[in-house]
Amino acid sequence: MSEEHVVFELERSALKRWCMGDPTGFLEISALEVTYFDPFLPQRLDGWDNLNSYYECLRGKVSVLHYEIINPQIQDLGDIAILTYNFVSQVNDKRKLRWNCSEVYRRTALGWKIIQTHWSLPQSS
Repeated sequence: MSEEHVVFELERSALKRWCMGDPTGFLEISALEVTYFDPFLPQRLDGWDNLNSYYECLRGKVSVLHYEIINPQIQDLGDIAILTYNFVSQVNDKRKLRWNCSEVYRRTALGWKIIQTHWSLPQSS
């Protein structure tokens, strides 16, 4: 399996858990020094402990009926990989949410870990 595929599979697996209300998948693949941007937070979160606290507030509250990862792209820079994609989640029969996501992964002795996450909402056309 190529390194690019490994990063995408880590992300896909974590998203699958996230969509069932379980943030543990992302916590498992996040580095201790992770930074995190979210459009619903007033500022960047720094560090795994802060990310864990935020995710614990969301545990069990996310429920997605169906989701799509659209146009994923991985830029492989050796020990760094940047994954970008669009994400569409169907939260009920009438509501879909659209997102942009960028993840920066770093290869460590423990495998690939997320060191920076950025979620944003696309502008309406």
